[in-house]
Amino acid sequence: MKMSGEQHLAASREEVWQALNDPEVLKECIPGCESIEKLSDTEMEAVAKVKVGPVSSRFKGKVTLSDLDPPNGYRISGEGSGGAAGFAKGGAAVKLAQADDGGTLLTYDVDATVGGKLAQIGQRLIDGTARKMADQFFSRFAEKVGRAEAPAEAATPPEAEPAAAPAEPGGQEPAPIGGMNRWIAIAAAVIIALLIVYFMRS
Repeated sequence: MKMSGEQHLAASREEVWQALNDPEVLKECIPGCESIEKLSDTEMEAVAKVKVGPVSSRFKGKVTLSDLDPPNGYRISGEGSGGAAGFAKGGAAVKLAQADDGGTLLTYDVDATVGGKLAQIGQRLIDGTARKMADQFFSRFAEKVGRAEAPAEAATPPEAEPAAAPAEPGGQEPAPIGGMNRWIAIAAAVIIALLIVYFMRS
């Protein structure tokens, strides 16, 4: 599956970066996120509980960062496993740019595959769940940094019955990070919000 999209945030790039640098903000925004752990300056792991129709599982995803060009963008490659529920793997290019109106434009290009039970579930149900999770992520993130416009995607999925919502994330004290750690924080959002959420749409 290949897809691309963009999200306009009515906040400055500095405000967006500040939010992306806060793992607590990301954990609150990512549907079902249970933990985000830094393994190195270019690697991290995240765990999220996901339910798609009859399939419910705890996904553990690992991502590696490359082509770093702070603060303009980077490339990530990763994979997530939900045990018997299935797996997802692929990569994405993510960019942040200053919008003409002073806001921030986040763009992404994803190339991913999915297997296991997730690949056997009806496409409409998968699309509905992926759309719901993506909407939840961007809605929550927009609340943290400013209002957001609806995301523009290359391929809009068909209407689907709402799937069961993922578990709400728990809370912990914020842990400010900086330097290369900010890329780990951004990757955490992407690995769950894109590399796991959007994998379901392949």
